[in-house]
Amino acid sequence: MRIVTEDGDEVESDRFVVAICRCRRSERYPLCDTSHRRSRRDPR
Repeated sequence: MRIVTEDGDEVESDRFVVAICRCRRSERYPLCDTSHRRSRRDPR
């Protein structure tokens, strides 16, 4: 799968399913690597 970002950069992934990052905290942006989960505080 090939993704073209707003600035025209192309990102390619060989994975069957990919998620697009909306929070911009991903180290692999524009692909989601679930970094947002690690930065969330424990609700307890």
